[in-house]
Amino acid sequence: MVKPIFSLIQRRPWPLIPVLGMVPLVSILLISQSRQSAPVAQETSTVVSASPTANLAVPSPTTTPTVAKSVVKTPTASPKKSTQKSVSPAKPAAKTSTTSAAKNLKPQAKAKSTAPAKQQKTSAQASAAPISASAAERLAAAKSSTAIDSVLEIQVAIAVEANSLAVGTSTPGVILDTNGQVLRELPAESAYTAQLDGSGITLNSWQLPSAVYIEPTEGGLVYVGDRWYRGRLLMMVRPSGLLAVNHVLLRDYLYSVVGAEVSPSWPMAALKAQAIAARSYALTYYFKPATDFYHIGDDEQYQVYAGAEKEADRTYQAVNETAGEFISYRGGIVESLYAASDDIVIDAHGGRGMSQLGALKLAEEGYDYRQILGTYYPGTGLARIEVDQE
Repeated sequence: MVKPIFSLIQRRPWPLIPVLGMVPLVSILLISQSRQSAPVAQETSTVVSASPTANLAVPSPTTTPTVAKSVVKTPTASPKKSTQKSVSPAKPAAKTSTTSAAKNLKPQAKAKSTAPAKQQKTSAQASAAPISASAAERLAAAKSSTAIDSVLEIQVAIAVEANSLAVGTSTPGVILDTNGQVLRELPAESAYTAQLDGSGITLNSWQLPSAVYIEPTEGGLVYVGDRWYRGRLLMMVRPSGLLAVNHVLLRDYLYSVVGAEVSPSWPMAALKAQAIAARSYALTYYFKPATDFYHIGDDEQYQVYAGAEKEADRTYQAVNETAGEFISYRGGIVESLYAASDDIVIDAHGGRGMSQLGALKLAEEGYDYRQILGTYYPGTGLARIEVDQE
């Protein structure tokens, strides 16, 4: 049967032409049906993929305490000028108050600190020492404090006139506009590059407004440039470039400043004196900001602030055990200038202010922090700002 059919096809092939012509048509129809039946992703105008620039090496962050809204009692009097001419310390009496006045000085360039130089990094990765259990306990204790440190948020400029910035969060984060509206979500441990784009900001392929907040969730850290910081980040476009401002609790700010300005290995009396001087200095800029966009800078012109990498157990102790204390004259806050040595204090501040090395020496001789501060800020006393817990 097969042979006669094959013989017939050889002698008369034209009846097969229509059949063969149907093959590609059937194939096209099947392919078309297959494509139509495949699921199609729904398009949305708000979903844009932005690949991270790099992965970040994340430290072991400690949760930043959340504090209930409180009413802050602030001092009203302003400190007066001092007649102090020298910083050479004489041994103080047990009480440090005298009848002479401390000078409320205008901001001047601060000398470089005696702390180790900032570590240079060449990659997008950042690292910080894990925070120990004892440090976590101190942070937990600070949460219940009624001092202003746990409530007041200070705004610190950490990048000015930048063309681009590496940013990220240690935990899942969000990008918000200035009205608090969530614009984007950030995965944890990923670095993105923020750049100027006309009047706005681009974050890899994302188009953002001219001012945004980056906030880590779950008490995480925010990454800027090459460092980790507590709190949140405000990033905005200025005529000269990108401005990055760290909004951080005064307590967390001081943990870093004390460790950046002096060595955490110093005697506790010297660290406490440094903590109080740094708090007083920061508070003067909180009530009289350096600019309309931030309270204070992060370098030697103000006081050195280097984020979480400068925190240490002993800086937690120094800040927490002096929580809320500041140098005061008649209820006002004294702008407590200081520098590394007596000579620099004389050159930079006209001899008015604390020598950090001098404070170290006095602490090694057995002075407590009140006596050290009384030596360098004569005529002043210590006051404490607390909050009314609702």
